Amino acid sequence: MESLVIVGASLAGLAAARAARNLGFAGRLVIIGDEPVRPYDRPPLSKDFLAGRIEAADLALETDTEDLGAEWILGTRAVSFDPTTRMVHLADGTTVHAPALVIATGASPRTLPTIAAADNVVSLRTLADAQKLRALVRRGGRMVVIGAGFIGAEVASTAHALGMEVTVLEKSPTPLCGPLGAQLGAVVAGLHEAAGVELVCGADIADFELAHGSVAAVHLAGGRVLPADVVVVGIGAVPNVGWLEGSGIELGNGVVCDATGATSLPGVVAVGDCAAWWDPVTARHHRVEHWTGAAERPAVAIGALLGGDPAGLPAVKPPYFWSDQYGTRLQFAGDASRADRVAYEHGGPGQDSLLAVYYAGEHPVAVLAWNQTKLFCRWRKTLEKLAAAAVAPVLVPA
Repeated sequence: MESLVIVGASLAGLAAARAARNLGFAGRLVIIGDEPVRPYDRPPLSKDFLAGRIEAADLALETDTEDLGAEWILGTRAVSFDPTTRMVHLADGTTVHAPALVIATGASPRTLPTIAAADNVVSLRTLADAQKLRALVRRGGRMVVIGAGFIGAEVASTAHALGMEVTVLEKSPTPLCGPLGAQLGAVVAGLHEAAGVELVCGADIADFELAHGSVAAVHLAGGRVLPADVVVVGIGAVPNVGWLEGSGIELGNGVVCDATGATSLPGVVAVGDCAAWWDPVTARHHRVEHWTGAAERPAVAIGALLGGDPAGLPAVKPPYFWSDQYGTRLQFAGDASRADRVAYEHGGPGQDSLLAVYYAGEHPVAVLAWNQTKLFCRWRKTLEKLAAAAVAPVLVPA
């Protein structure tokens, strides 16, 4: 392999480049990114960066002494890939030959088209989004957050700490109902209440009141009107895979991959938020949209791309994420969708800390903790061992 092209210059793309060099790849390495800046850390955008405790330079993922010997093509996006010529076509009209290709194009936030262009509306994903939101938050006033997921809750927590009046709207019966389940989602709802932030679940937005290019108010079904100086939309994300249409690479809810990140096209792997890897434990493809997955899984994919024995590749760990909200650190590992019951191993609803284990029958399949880092880490290791033991030797779906 003489040349390796990575499309996507965020955490997953950088991790793939590092893995390639660490595994001995000495050929041409090209990293393409649609943003004009080098890779940076996204989790602080809704917390320390938004609060003004750190600046853009503090987000850099590369060290001062790091040199991957890569060619960086930034500020232009990939628009197509020709599987016959192995050419990646870019928006600026140039092409890059990709005998081997890593797809790391991430995901883009879902938007509300009727207000997407409003001056005081932000969907937080990029550094530019965070810079816009930080300027808006500094003005103070009233914030309406649409969506009580991780981004929405963290922004609400930060804005509230900075003195804004915040209301969070969530369409589901509880926040984080998808990843945590309704029972624990209801417990997490208490964090908003305890902090003095209004959370409206089952919210149905009827209309937006626009004035002078901004959203002046959010109208709910039933007649309630929420005045707004800032509106944050955090309603999930969609994988950036449109540029791969017609390439022959199988697409679904992301790039469809086997359990090592390999796609349906030889010499092409996918990592990060855009990649739907096969999970032998649950027997399904799914995307893992978390920092740890983007940091760890590229080593598996690059190892497979470079011809490594699947049995010798790093183990793919169960999904893990954390979230800092209202002075509380939430940590979660595993797959709550497999559970039929939840047991509290420490603490419980309304207490300062807790640890809850999700079970499928008698088998633990996930764990949630807040302010219980040491106990959580022990349970996370247990889940990793159980997952490794359960993985079938066949890494691809039948």
